[in-house]
Amino acid sequence: MSTLSEAELAELMKNYAENSTATYDSNLSTLGVVDLNKPSTINIYPKDFESKDMITTRISEYNDKQTNDGKEENVITYTDIVGVMMSSVSTIINVISYVLIAFVGISLVVSSIMIGIITYISVLERTKEIGILRSIGASKKDVSRVFNAETLIEGFVSGAMGIIITLILCIPANAVIKNVTDISNVAQLPVAGAVILVIISMLLTTIAGLIPAKMAAKKDPVVALRTE
Repeated sequence: MSTLSEAELAELMKNYAENSTATYDSNLSTLGVVDLNKPSTINIYPKDFESKDMITTRISEYNDKQTNDGKEENVITYTDIVGVMMSSVSTIINVISYVLIAFVGISLVVSSIMIGIITYISVLERTKEIGILRSIGASKKDVSRVFNAETLIEGFVSGAMGIIITLILCIPANAVIKNVTDISNVAQLPVAGAVILVIISMLLTTIAGLIPAKMAAKKDPVVALRTE
């Protein structure tokens, strides 16, 4: 194997140095050394969500100022990793909520139909009572109000029972969540929400009982009295 002499090696190094475009700064850049006065990326780790929101707000205000001053090259491009993750989680939760709302809507429709059927059966079983009420001077509206009041009370009782059962179930649910995630009082039922749910229950039962109540009011009192 042939080797270069010292003179040939020196000449080769001289030619390489003359033809090379490498510099001290370019070599540092190639090796990954950066200038702290000219950063290309800065990682910020806020201590809590309030600090994160404050940092995001300040960056947005700075970018708006640079844009208004016509200095778009100074605009900071940033990625809120926590915000992206929270957005994804929120999207998943919203999808699950919409699915649950759909199931709840279907159950409300089915329960309203069942209430209407139960009220209709009650009208059939109490036909003679309707005839007696009409014979002693009760008007059609009075008979209708009897069944409407009945369905209204059913809605109130069922809504109140649902609220009580929900409050009871929140106790073990919160205990389990506390043991798993160390987060307390996740499952809660606000007072305003409970009242609204009871009102919705009363409204649905009243609507479901309107048709059977009208049918009861239209019954002929003579025919109703003959019914056994």
